[in-house]
Amino acid sequence: MTTTTSRSWGHRLRPLTTNEHSLVDRGLRATCASGKCPDAPTHVTSYHYVAGRSGRRSDAERWVCLGHAVRFASKYNLDATGLGLGGEASMDSKSYNEGLTELRALRDEIKPLATKLGKLEQQRDRLIEKLGAHEKAKADRLAPAAGLSVSNIVALVPELGPKPAGALTEQQADAAAEPTVASASEPAGAPVPDLRQPAPARAAAEEPPAAAAEPTAGAGDETPAAVEEAAGTPPPAAAPAPTAARDGASAGVAGAAGKAGRDGAGAAGEPGGRELPSIPAGAEGDRWAAVTPNLASKRPNFIQQVRQMAFLDAASGELVYRDQTLRVDIGTGSVAEILTAVYAVLPETVERIYITAGEPWHRDAGRHPFLRDAVAAWLNGPLPPGWRIESSRGRDRMAGHLVHHRNPVGRWQRGDQHTEIRSVGEWVDTAGADPATVRDAFVLLWQALKRHWPDVVLMGSPSQTGRDLWSRTVPAKPGARWADGYPVMSEEIRGLLHATAGQGRTELLTPPRVTEQLPRLVEYDRTFAYAKHTWACGVGAPRRISAAAFAAMTTREQTNALFAPSHWQIRVTVPDSWDHVGLLPAPAAGDRAWHYPADPGRTFTTWAGGAEVNLALRNPITPWKIEILDGLLWESGTPLREWSTRLKDTWAALRAQGEIHGDERQRTAARLASRAVRAILLYGIGGFAQRPRITTGTTAVGQESQVPAGAQIIGNDGATLTWQRHGGFSRDPYAHPEWAAGVWSGARAALLSTRMRADDVHVGALHLPPGSVVAFRTDAIYATHDAAWPYHGQPGEYLKKGHLPGPMPTPGTEEELLNYQAMGRACYADEQRKVADK
Repeated sequence: MTTTTSRSWGHRLRPLTTNEHSLVDRGLRATCASGKCPDAPTHVTSYHYVAGRSGRRSDAERWVCLGHAVRFASKYNLDATGLGLGGEASMDSKSYNEGLTELRALRDEIKPLATKLGKLEQQRDRLIEKLGAHEKAKADRLAPAAGLSVSNIVALVPELGPKPAGALTEQQADAAAEPTVASASEPAGAPVPDLRQPAPARAAAEEPPAAAAEPTAGAGDETPAAVEEAAGTPPPAAAPAPTAARDGASAGVAGAAGKAGRDGAGAAGEPGGRELPSIPAGAEGDRWAAVTPNLASKRPNFIQQVRQMAFLDAASGELVYRDQTLRVDIGTGSVAEILTAVYAVLPETVERIYITAGEPWHRDAGRHPFLRDAVAAWLNGPLPPGWRIESSRGRDRMAGHLVHHRNPVGRWQRGDQHTEIRSVGEWVDTAGADPATVRDAFVLLWQALKRHWPDVVLMGSPSQTGRDLWSRTVPAKPGARWADGYPVMSEEIRGLLHATAGQGRTELLTPPRVTEQLPRLVEYDRTFAYAKHTWACGVGAPRRISAAAFAAMTTREQTNALFAPSHWQIRVTVPDSWDHVGLLPAPAAGDRAWHYPADPGRTFTTWAGGAEVNLALRNPITPWKIEILDGLLWESGTPLREWSTRLKDTWAALRAQGEIHGDERQRTAARLASRAVRAILLYGIGGFAQRPRITTGTTAVGQESQVPAGAQIIGNDGATLTWQRHGGFSRDPYAHPEWAAGVWSGARAALLSTRMRADDVHVGALHLPPGSVVAFRTDAIYATHDAAWPYHGQPGEYLKKGHLPGPMPTPGTEEELLNYQAMGRACYADEQRKVADK
């Protein structure tokens, strides 16, 4: 080791030792100590200095990168010979020429060794090919003997790789060697392992999947059964014999390539459907599997500003502020009339006005072709003198209107006064409750949340409130995992998840998949469903799993990957004997539209979360045929567990209060507050999905040149143009679409099949008779079969909410289904009252 010292001030420079390099490699000293330099350290600088009045000498030492080491050597005139600085500090021509001579000598020494190495590698490869021809040869045995990976062995001897179902033998391939264009265009896929074996049988052959066998830190009483619930994929009642299971797996998972060519549905899922994006091949796609630099979700170091709010019934003019109930005349319900009437009786410090009833933004709905146009016209209508549309509020990026057909948000300002008019429907369906009761519900909500979050502030929407509350559960203890924040995915991965991860399942089944006449219609709704699927999520940078990488994995590694938080591009074939509802989403025509193919033998390509892939492979009827084309795999973590646990406790307390409180008004307020907690979790999870930014604005007719480039005109009332522009993804530190996608996937899977551990009962659509399911709506199933499923009021359980006796025509539209829903709920409520009166 070479060390150089200056003649003054004791400045020294030396390269890192071997042990010090190992610290850098392990990330313990990952970056240069000079400023914000991100480069890895290569050298150590040190010097002496005098500290304190006593003149005590102290030493300073810093680990710096190569560039800063060069600067240090140049600044203090240090001899850098032998320090590996590339000669930038003090190398002269003589030293350079001597270095070239030394380099040539090394080249001459390396050349014969490289030749010998090449010959040895050729000899090794020939021996591998020879051994691979043996009938009992296995890639996983040859790999360690050769010092290579399994994928290297498969590349040399392809016959040792995974064989898809129905794969031709060499003789059959020669006999039928007539290639087809369709199969040539299909990307190669990797078959999945058989997941139908129950855990004990699988453990006898190999170790169980880590996600199922070893709960993550803080899992409490979570067990492999909890994984089963989260995935919604119960094992069959009887496991097949090992040989039959293996044969069934090979026959069931990989014959999709030929069918894709036959059906012509390999890309978009159906004729006319949209094509989903894919991860680019090679290094470009690998670059996607990363996190955004210097962007992470951290615990905030501030408390949200409290904004005073009032509650207005726009139909009756009843206005509630704190403990005051007033009456105001808002005329026709225009923005100008509401602002004038409200601030004639309330102080300017009131910044948020919730509309509890009346929907004034729909007052001119008959004059517009779409509700959205009516809302935009109302938001951009004339204003009282001094008022204007809010353009900014310090660092508040929520300035401006949000045009929504049901729950719009209008923002205006007058000097330093800022006001929002919002629909309380964002939070809860008031079901006719008066403004005073709604105000009491918000008070109860705040009081209940304060028990878990002492600094809670109710934001304008449940989504904003949910995200703020979650941010206050981010680990803050120094040294704790993720104490520096949860990293945000790359923009490419966020865009991919936005395009390929749908939310709730909404599907209406029509004849011939159901009968023309329904004997009855029963509604089952999952209680607080999303709260059941937040126990584990993917954290950190994703790992890309291509088809080749998946094929090179051992069975254990493949199973682990399919149980871990993941998102897969897959080719799917519906079994020929299938007679039930579809299991996996496929892209349909229209923006973010999905359908669920169930036609026997149908093949399609799509993206799906790990929970749904598990469901398709382990469903209680028969496994579907699946090939892995690509995928993203995350480390399993618990970023949402503490947040959701606190919300579930709050929900349960308010729900109990809504059942036992002696005052009817307070019972109603508590029930509304409990539903608001559900909205906080539901929309809080949706907020993690981070949709692309949408900016809405207005321009006077005749000044079309002022409409921003790329904007779309969404409204025109003759005087004002309303436009909308998509701005892509922002650098949002709380953008985690991977979490939202995982929760949604788990909820869709549980809608089909999940296990109630306490009752040891499997429930869901697949446990109803074939042909009995009429519709899905997010967390609800509508069916003709009346199932006696247990219900204890816990999150994720199915509550029977409606029962409409038949016969009746099968609904053909969503509107008809909603009419049946309303009648069924009313009829079922009457039935329950009659039973209670007996």
